[in-house]
Amino acid sequence: MIIEQLSVFLENRSGRLHEVFEILGNANINVSACSLADTSEFGILRLIPSDPSKAREILKKNLFSVNVSEVISFAAPNSPGALSRALKILADANIGIEYLYGFSPDDKSFIVVCPDDAKKAVEEFQKHEMELISASDLYKF
Repeated sequence: MIIEQLSVFLENRSGRLHEVFEILGNANINVSACSLADTSEFGILRLIPSDPSKAREILKKNLFSVNVSEVISFAAPNSPGALSRALKILADANIGIEYLYGFSPDDKSFIVVCPDDAKKAVEEFQKHEMELISASDLYKF
């Protein structure tokens, strides 16, 4: 249930984000989820590609700085308080969250979270019967 996520460091200039997605698209790599955080000088693009190893390799060949991290994804009802209840499971287990992002296509929300202990987070969610999303499931969205 642990998913490989790429973090791509980008100069904050016009067209740089497009370059990443053009390179991945030309390599027939799909991106199921992504998030972009920026400062005045650079941005961090976090993405879940359909082929993390190939995506990392091709981006590095094109001189992008890329790191791989472990994240997990879960589904929760798209309703008030649902995310709070899910995050309480992690807080009660003393698992910190570095960041998260998500989307809600209909009655469910799909959340990607980067916990400080991914394996322990998976175990806690399984104990509480949370719906964990595998990488292959994420690629369907």
